[in-house]
Amino acid sequence: MLAAGFATAEPRHGIAMYGEPQLPPDFVSLPYANPDAPTGGTIVTGEVGSFDSLNPHILKGSTPWQLRFLVYESLMGRSWDEPFTLYGLLAESIEVGPNREWAEFTLREEARFSDGSPVTVDDVMWSYETLGTVGHPRYHGVWNKIATMEQTGPRSVRFTFNVEDRELALIVGMRPILKKAQWDGRAFDESGIDIIPVTTAPYVISDFEAGRFVELSRDPDYWGKDLGFRRGTNNLDTIRMEFFGDGTAMFEAFKAGVLNSNREFNAEKWETQYDFPAIDVGEVVKSVIPHGRPSGMTGFVMNTRRPQFEDWRVREALITAFNFEYINETMTGSAQPRITSYFSNSILGMQDGPAEGRVRDFLEPFADDLLPGALEGYALPAGDGSARNRANLARAMDLMAEAGWTVQDGVMKNADGTPFTFEIVLSNGATEEQSIIDIYADALNRLGITPTITAIDSAQYTERTNAFDFDMTYFRRGLSLSPGNEQYLYWGCEAANTEGSRNLMGMCSPAAEAMIDRLLNSESRDDFLAAARALDRVLTSGRYVIPIYQWNISRIAHAKELRFPERVPIYGDWIGWQPDVWWWQDQ
Repeated sequence: MLAAGFATAEPRHGIAMYGEPQLPPDFVSLPYANPDAPTGGTIVTGEVGSFDSLNPHILKGSTPWQLRFLVYESLMGRSWDEPFTLYGLLAESIEVGPNREWAEFTLREEARFSDGSPVTVDDVMWSYETLGTVGHPRYHGVWNKIATMEQTGPRSVRFTFNVEDRELALIVGMRPILKKAQWDGRAFDESGIDIIPVTTAPYVISDFEAGRFVELSRDPDYWGKDLGFRRGTNNLDTIRMEFFGDGTAMFEAFKAGVLNSNREFNAEKWETQYDFPAIDVGEVVKSVIPHGRPSGMTGFVMNTRRPQFEDWRVREALITAFNFEYINETMTGSAQPRITSYFSNSILGMQDGPAEGRVRDFLEPFADDLLPGALEGYALPAGDGSARNRANLARAMDLMAEAGWTVQDGVMKNADGTPFTFEIVLSNGATEEQSIIDIYADALNRLGITPTITAIDSAQYTERTNAFDFDMTYFRRGLSLSPGNEQYLYWGCEAANTEGSRNLMGMCSPAAEAMIDRLLNSESRDDFLAAARALDRVLTSGRYVIPIYQWNISRIAHAKELRFPERVPIYGDWIGWQPDVWWWQDQ
């Protein structure tokens, strides 16, 4: 796992966080792509919600999330069959300093935008500065760690960093490259649906109707179709995303043939409701896709910026009152296991019992600030499976009392007589989350707590969550086998005070930041694993999210003509798999 091969600076075709890239410079295709896949066909998927922007790189507006990945390219591209390895895409090579204190990229001479114009160093430098200053906050962190950005040759650009961070050499290669001339005289951070982006990607936006659908078409003149990184990918002629008011309408559209691919997140529904005629006659098939990535965190997040959630005992009480076992039986027939920590289902997850070895060594300097369980061991409270869940509600009542809240005249109040209440904000159409919250609200009522449940349209929901204007809301954060700088965006102190960041819980933990720093600068696999497991303990014992069930497999029902390779990457059904390596094959 040592960073071999970079002691002296030389141009390379790829770069790995640890060790060497698995694929040689002349690789034919990514190992999970079919280089002989035919081209043609259409995939139509559904989304619940709406959109009012085609620019996924700014804070303003609501954008189809897929555009960020399907319509833009970066200097380097990621292999989802390796924990963290990048191969040249727009750049033909990367060169780094002995300690990765700088990274230099050389553009491919053949790289072109969709209008046929060449990709230049000027486009690259403009993109980085624009995204880093007026783009979405997700881009600001890396930009602030760049000391200098300079053109070093006709097709070369070098980034020199102002901090020690081994991952920056990789992260800096993953920013989308935009066409500078398209934005001359236009406000980048104010764009909406009036600008169709000119990009370098295999797909271009060919049609759309705000709030209803977006259609992407494969560019027959795409510049990079013969690259090893692209061979066997982007095989479908058309990618269409349809938008619906709720999940029920979307599922009915799939059954009616309006959509031809649908991910199912509910195990019981997968077993009991996928029995419609198209499946019976074999026109639609059901595929189960395994993966080896962490569970991530899915559930309901508490906003610790709000005074009612500042006390960890209150958060623990609300987690204890959440009757997961009964909810899981009701929603999935108990078919899906619960998320037990942020990195559960992977080697990065915290281990049971007290912290030991390097994990304890990393955490002990912060012992006075850590919450109970981080060092001693923490596990989510388990209910008895009954609807009333008496023991857990009694324990929740005790925790609330320890925090200064007691039931007075049937209402949970503090010593001043102020009722304990909070607002749960959900997006319209989130039928499963609404059903879970309805069950949860019944349990809270038995504690003398009556939450306000507010369902709003997707645009309002995005605006409110970006502004942290909620008490509790649905939360889903996917995590990878190579956690790095993005962890600051999820859990860092600066992100807690940056609107639009992904730190929805508002946590600010010196221990968490120290563990992230160790992740970024580990020079051995053992230290990397220990740092990840220590971070997992800090996050989980922080009691910020009420976890629900995990998806340790993916379930996709799709038209029989939609095919995918037998070799599935370690990340499974992840960004960069469907529709990237799928193809259409008539019977």
